[in-house]
Amino acid sequence: MIIKPRTRGFICTTAHPQGCAAQVQEQVDYVKAQPALKGPRNVLVIGASAGYGLASRIVAAFGAGANTVGIYRQGQRAVDRPASAGWYNSAAFENAAQQAGLKSYSVTGDAFTDETKQKAVDLIRRELGQVDLVVYSVASPRRTDPKTGITSNSVLKPIGQPYTNKTVNFHDGEVSTITIEPATEEEIRETVDVMGGDDWQLWIDALRQGGVLADDATTIAYSYIGSKITKDIYRDGTIGQAKDHLEATAKQLNEQLGANGGRAYVTVSKALVTQSSSAIPVVPLYISALYKVMKEKGIHEGCIEQTYRLFADRLYSEAGVPVDEEGRIRIDDWEMRDDVQQEVAKIWADLTTDNINRLTDLAGYRREFFQLFGFETDGVDYEADVDPNVSIPNLS
Repeated sequence: MIIKPRTRGFICTTAHPQGCAAQVQEQVDYVKAQPALKGPRNVLVIGASAGYGLASRIVAAFGAGANTVGIYRQGQRAVDRPASAGWYNSAAFENAAQQAGLKSYSVTGDAFTDETKQKAVDLIRRELGQVDLVVYSVASPRRTDPKTGITSNSVLKPIGQPYTNKTVNFHDGEVSTITIEPATEEEIRETVDVMGGDDWQLWIDALRQGGVLADDATTIAYSYIGSKITKDIYRDGTIGQAKDHLEATAKQLNEQLGANGGRAYVTVSKALVTQSSSAIPVVPLYISALYKVMKEKGIHEGCIEQTYRLFADRLYSEAGVPVDEEGRIRIDDWEMRDDVQQEVAKIWADLTTDNINRLTDLAGYRREFFQLFGFETDGVDYEADVDPNVSIPNLS
């Protein structure tokens, strides 16, 4: 099969196995080139097939020599299309880990269900005994509560009043103005149900009850705060309500685990090109401007660079874990520097369709978007016939 990118809005419906494998190998090579970490021994990553979840698994394995279990949705090949990027990413990781002599296992299924949690507990007990790091990195538009059976759907909306700002179609570079109506109370509640901390708490409860969480375990969940430009649609919007709940859950978990030497943190990361961020109006345009500024200053990081710095300078630093006044780990410090935000704000004020390619790094944004799915990767022949059937070892 010759696989080409097919897009529908902010989604690419195809993925390239060799391109995904090359992307994973680049991340592995980056971590192996860094100083070795004094990190975790056995790691569970919930939402492990892309973005920060995948990067966390790579850093733990190839930076600290940890054994890992990854949880992610099924994404096998259908008759008329290749498998998902997450499936190909996970296969590449599993193969690289096994070649390095590391134990690695995959559990596929809906992370929100009791069944998937029990499968993970049983596997950890059988293969690893216990885990001492749990990374929660689930991004989903909907969730069915395992207790009530009620399905909630998340929305990306402001709260209280309509929100108007610039946005971009990153495929063609057209800058336009968008107005988004405020969320209803029901939409806010459902977004918190999906993207808040409830499921994170349920995972930790399941691991503790199953006896597979080490006493000194650390658990983290990823979050984002962002700039004044995105504040109304992000931190002050429905997603922000969910992130507030996530942070409250971290404090609750920290108290629960702290009695036995464990700890829980929310990690605030920088803005990056992900499937989730591509779906949020205004954010792709902001990221394009941010990338331009941070690259010119020599402080740009992708997922893997940011995650390695998180492990090396924050989570497993000999000096202890630095946190802000809310107890959060801030790895968005370079993005939020005053000089960076001031320059982004200047660019934002002048942005139009005519000057977007000059004022921003839209080309870099677009390239990274397609790289999420294994395309536009150096060294890959996209005209070649490839086998879309890729198996994953140690799959449960």
